[in-house]
This record gives sequence, structure tokens and C-alpha cells, in this order.
Amino acid sequence: MRVALVTESFPPDVNGVAHSVLRTAEHLVRRGHHPLVIAPAPAPAVAVGAPDPCPVVRVPAMPLPGYPQVRIALPSRKLEQLIAGHRPDLVHLASPFLLGARGMVAAERLGLPTVAVYQTDIAGYARAYRAGSSLGEAAAWRRLRAVHCAADRTLAPSTPAAQDLTAHGIPRVHLWRRGVDSVRFHPRHRDEALRRELAPGGEVLVGYVGRLAPEKRVDLLAQTVALPGVRVVVIGDGPSEASLRQALPGAVFLGRRTGDELASLYASLDVFAHTGPMETFCQTIQEAMASGVPVVGPAVGGPLDLIAHHRTGLLVPPRDGDAVARAVAELAADAARRARYGAAGRADVEARTWQSVGDELIGHYGQVLARSHSALGVAA
Repeated sequence: MRVALVTESFPPDVNGVAHSVLRTAEHLVRRGHHPLVIAPAPAPAVAVGAPDPCPVVRVPAMPLPGYPQVRIALPSRKLEQLIAGHRPDLVHLASPFLLGARGMVAAERLGLPTVAVYQTDIAGYARAYRAGSSLGEAAAWRRLRAVHCAADRTLAPSTPAAQDLTAHGIPRVHLWRRGVDSVRFHPRHRDEALRRELAPGGEVLVGYVGRLAPEKRVDLLAQTVALPGVRVVVIGDGPSEASLRQALPGAVFLGRRTGDELASLYASLDVFAHTGPMETFCQTIQEAMASGVPVVGPAVGGPLDLIAHHRTGLLVPPRDGDAVARAVAELAADAARRARYGAAGRADVEARTWQSVGDELIGHYGQVLARSHSALGVAA
């Protein structure tokens, strides 16, 4: 099977969309398929890093104003030519919004079936970045509907995300969760020397991993930072870093970490806390669970599918810093409970590998292609 993967983000970008597309491309290659990735070009000064698993074509892009880590693809007449040149059986649109919308138009012109993967709460981001304005949110939903209603199938990463799409009039929505590398993210990577470095007084280590941006609401950890006997560790970078350093005095900011170093940091935590109220999935929660760490997260969106309340962690009201601190304090005071929740979380996600979810995705491709071929046969 030949697949054109049109994505809004790809490594060296570090985010859920980029990581998911990378794992998808790797899995397609392993299964003997032929993917092509079309993605925005990274910033000129950014090192690309590891070799790409398949051909990758970069289209011109510019940084998002105020958030240079996010790159936006510029309009290009070459997109349709790139897709056609690959001769794909199917076009996969990853978190389509700008480049993905143009990819959908190109696929329609070429008569190619499409699978659109919903992954980013663009409408929620529009609301957050426009100070609660409903105008930006409504415009975002119009764009999302235009793309996803045209797709042969939309894949949502969680039950709440699927319900949200359906409520906004998007048809043919199916569930497709994300995988996790349960070998890399594993409790055996817990590092006592690292723990002593981060918490020299023997404090309970509470960690956040992710972008430092307004929509992630990392500022909600302020009350947690003030808890006695707790040390908060913030791992990631982004435009909110300077303001967060002021809002979270006493927290340890480690910047962006990846690979084995990140895996060791996860496993060395006592509690993982996620504060973002607009997650369609939340890969970092899943990575913490694979690392055997109990989790605290908002009772909204993707975390509802991931966190089993009072079994693998604690769900709290979204946007409530006091509730986050109370949940962390509960777990900080009970080491046996932390161990029990951590072991249960590990058991929940251990088998949810990228291989298994990759095979699920290929199954979705096959069903879309079968319906497309059937429709062509009827039309003929």
C-alpha cells in the first residue's frame, strides 16, 4: 500500500502530532508499505536528528507569531503534485487544519480516499488564545468540519474527542488511540542518584512533562509547589517558560529532554501531574503510566480515557489548582498507594504498543479502501 501522510508537524518538532506521525511512518515501513511524509519545514537552525524512516518532503513554513516553536506551512501549488507523484492508494491527514486542509482539496481533485486523524483541540486553542472569544472558536470548528466532513473516515484518539466531533456534526468518526513505547518508558529506569540531585532533602518528586504554553495551564501547579515535602520538576520548553519561572518559585525547570534521559526522569518521579484542560488524548500521561508513576490529571478530554480514578491515579476538576494540590498531597502522604496506582497504570498500558495501534490503523486504511473500491465498482 502506498500512503501519503500530510501532517501539520513532524520531527524535529516535539509534540504529540509529530511523534504519532513518526511512529505511523515507521510502522508502515516495517509492514512493507510505502509512506511519503509531507510536512512543514523546521526552523533553519534546528538540527533534524535521527534519519527519517521514509521519504519526507518539507514545504515552506513560517513560525507562528508569538510561538516560534510551532511552524505553519505556507500555501504551495506543489502539494497536489507531491501527492500525485507518490501515486498513493490513500491520503492520511494528520491533525489537519492548514496544510491538511489543502491536502484534502488535493486528494479530492485526485480522486483519492482520505483518513483524517483528529488530534489537536484547535477550537479550544483558539478560545484560549483569544481570551475566551467565541469568534475564533467558531471559525476553527468551521475549518475542522470542512476537512473532516470531506474525509472518508475521521479517527479520534479518545472517547471524549469522538463525542465532541460527533456533537459538532462530523460524520464517520472512529476511535484510534495512541501507542506507547513501554520498553523505553519503564519503572526499571528509576534513578536514585538523579532523585537525590533533584530532591536532596528527600522530597516527593512531582513532575510535569510537556510544552510550556498558555493552553497547558502549568501555572496551576503553583499551589503544589507550595506543599511541604514536595519538589516540582518541570520538563519542557515553550513561550510561557519565563512567566512560569516566576509563578512557580522553587520548581526545578529542566528544559526539553528526550530519549533515555526523559525515560529516566519519568521513572524517577513519585507523582506525575498534568494540568492541560484541552487534551484530546495526552501522551505524557500514558508515558508516565508506562513508567509506573501514579498520575493526577483533569477530568476532561483524553485523560478521562487514560486515568482510572482511585486505581491508576486521581482525576480532578479542570482549571483548579487547589484540587491538583490536594490530589498530589493525598498521594505524597501514602507511598503504598502510589506504588499500587503506579503498578496498575503500567499494567493498563503495557500492551498498548505502537505496533498494535499501527496494525489498527492499517485496518482502518483497509476498510476505507474497500468501501472506496466498492463505490467505484457500483459507479462503473
